Amino acid sequence: MLVPKNHVLRQINDLIDFSFVNEELTSKYCLDNGRVAEDPIKMFKYLLLKTIYTLSDVDVVEHSRYDLSYKYFLGMMPEDDVINPSSLCKFRRMRLKDVDLLDMLISKTVSIAIEKGIIKSGTIIVDATHTASRSNPYAPVDILKQRSKLLRKAVYTIDEGRKGTLPQKNEDDNLEHEMEYAGDLLNHLASEPLISEIPAVKEKMNLLAETVDDIKDHYNTSKDREARVGHKSTDDAFFGYKTHIAMSPERIIVAATVTSGEKGDGPELDNLVRKSRNNGVKVDVVVGDAAYSGKENIQMAAEEDIELVAKLNPCISQGFRKEEDKFDYNKDAGMFVCPAGHMAIRKARQGKKGETKNQVMTYYFDVEKCKTCALRQGCYKAGAKTKSYSVSIKSDEHRSQMKFQETERFKLLSKERYKIEAKNSELKNVLGYDRAVSYGLSCMEMQGAMAIFAANLRRIVKILG
Repeated sequence: MLVPKNHVLRQINDLIDFSFVNEELTSKYCLDNGRVAEDPIKMFKYLLLKTIYTLSDVDVVEHSRYDLSYKYFLGMMPEDDVINPSSLCKFRRMRLKDVDLLDMLISKTVSIAIEKGIIKSGTIIVDATHTASRSNPYAPVDILKQRSKLLRKAVYTIDEGRKGTLPQKNEDDNLEHEMEYAGDLLNHLASEPLISEIPAVKEKMNLLAETVDDIKDHYNTSKDREARVGHKSTDDAFFGYKTHIAMSPERIIVAATVTSGEKGDGPELDNLVRKSRNNGVKVDVVVGDAAYSGKENIQMAAEEDIELVAKLNPCISQGFRKEEDKFDYNKDAGMFVCPAGHMAIRKARQGKKGETKNQVMTYYFDVEKCKTCALRQGCYKAGAKTKSYSVSIKSDEHRSQMKFQETERFKLLSKERYKIEAKNSELKNVLGYDRAVSYGLSCMEMQGAMAIFAANLRRIVKILG
């Protein structure tokens, strides 16, 4: 009587039968021993509410205490009491552990979309979006240097005349020296209220002071052992994970995989195609950016009778390789990344046009990193002064793809790619997928499963009106 029919929670409740949760989690419960458990469907819906409204465990339970739309969605009577917030943590760790939640939830929403006649074509649009780790990837001394720099910058922005008047910054990587410098800098600015009380400076001072206190208390600055450094461009990196997504033109996510941040986009295409087909989508067209136009993907598309709408770039050409085949191309930076996650520092084209032999693009890596790399065996030759990686710029497959690029059909289909950028933005800015809420790849997959499930349900509800 009180929750309108057009309320999103009521529409989602009417759209999907959540009994599949009980079916999937039966093996996680003891049916004849112990205390009666909370209803798995209600617990799962709590997690869905957390994702839809970007709330903490405590806040989502508190909202369900007085918000009737929450109680209606959870199947509760108005006078029913709520769960203890700690139950949600136990539910995630004990009941959802070892459950392939990502594939299961995507499959469920895709089957609804197909049943309702929403997904009509065999086209998928592919891309990857990054999620920052909850941890900080830096060593304590690096954090101090970074935050001291932010503080100095804030001061100089307000008064350039302060340059040269602040304490001499520490130049080495000794943590004790950097701690002393941070203390001197804070004390110096605290003695000058005209500058230290300005909000922009005060915020940076508080941040630096908090960092100093955390390090004194032995704060662990990096607990996420499975997150890795990835690259958004040559000078812009992130520490975390990547979610590789396949989406229909109707903006329903039909497949996804989650990897650590250093992994390339292109190698995941085969998985995305296979998962999309398993979920009931007839894949005959794949639309993506240059990261997906590698030789292996072109060959796979030809074998699977798929039109690959990914613009070919000479820098990504993966023709004859003189050595390893595990180097991934980062299309944002225009560089290859080695299996250890290190990006090439420069590249050079070799050979002349018009000759019978193909030109080669050679990528050069920081040899100092190679010397101490854990994966150097079989990759870096001891004593070598350089480490390079070369790819030929053209092959027969690339010539065929170049010909396809010039057709009107390719140009028409490539116009669909913009849609997935908006979907990535929705996941990050609306559903809180810009930052991991816990540590580890399995937790990242769980977060991705709930975010994509919520995004797909919202989209289906919107299309059905």
